[in-house]
Amino acid sequence: MDRATTNGVSPIDPAELKKRLAEGDKLTIIDVRTPAEFESVHIRGSYNLPLPLLSKNPHDLAERISGQAVLICQSGVRATQAHQRLAAVGISHASVLTGGIAAYEAAGGDVIHGAQRWDMERQVRMAAGSLVLLGLAGAKLITPKLGYLSAAIGAGLTFSALTNSCGMAALLAKMPWNRTAADPTVEDAFNSIPTAPQQF
Repeated sequence: MDRATTNGVSPIDPAELKKRLAEGDKLTIIDVRTPAEFESVHIRGSYNLPLPLLSKNPHDLAERISGQAVLICQSGVRATQAHQRLAAVGISHASVLTGGIAAYEAAGGDVIHGAQRWDMERQVRMAAGSLVLLGLAGAKLITPKLGYLSAAIGAGLTFSALTNSCGMAALLAKMPWNRTAADPTVEDAFNSIPTAPQQF
């Protein structure tokens, strides 16, 4: 079934994905969140391929997937970035889950829960907000120069919106609390994804 595209991205809504999986459609569901986020909650049968690994090796994924793929993250932002990386190497049969895994779970989709952690987008909001408050308080109580910290965070968020990227998320992803006991290597992540033809 053809679906409308938004900025070149072919979306699939949670209800449709839930229905197709229940009907036995064999979709390759690729979760581009961090391993820690994936461990916290993921769609049953999905594969974890963190966005940094996918971004560095899009051709490897292109060689493994011949059928329909569905890209997911927490809300859809990182999945859209993954879609752009794949489109650049010729993969046109990938969809992005609208609203991410949060929307899928809210729609009653089948998910698996593990150790609970804050998702990356929540961590970014917490870190950015804390740094802005620190800069404002420091500028008032210590030295006005600390006000530049708040300005820098504001500039960073603006740049993030304009480029649809997030350097703070990349930094936070390297923190110990965002790592798992067995973070996948490039080889492990790609080898976990089946190469058999699949149909949408």
